[in-house]
Amino acid sequence: MKDITLILQVIVALGILNVWVLRFNKSTPYRGGHAKNLREEFATYGLPFPAMCLIGGIKVSLAVALLVGIWIPVLVQPAAIGMAALMLGAFAMHLKVRDPFLKSIPSLVVLAMCAGIILL
Repeated sequence: MKDITLILQVIVALGILNVWVLRFNKSTPYRGGHAKNLREEFATYGLPFPAMCLIGGIKVSLAVALLVGIWIPVLVQPAAIGMAALMLGAFAMHLKVRDPFLKSIPSLVVLAMCAGIILL
């Protein structure tokens, strides 16, 4: 089980870092509404720029904590719980703007992986 948890940690962490660092200004089929980047996506949800900065900072910090948790395991549970909470929020935002279900899939998959990390 420990191996599965480690794999999930790495997948979640790298996925979040990919979205918030490498794809921040890029269009993806999963952005809310018709947004072309993260700033537009948060605007679509009715959230101000400072909220995007705060949420992004927390997500990146939690992703780093999941990676550091490979060597410092005490970080893993709190980071996975925090990330799961943020993924619930992301799913709720997709529901709020009535996005097609396809756009919600990444948040639900990451939520499920975080649940796996927490429960295994």
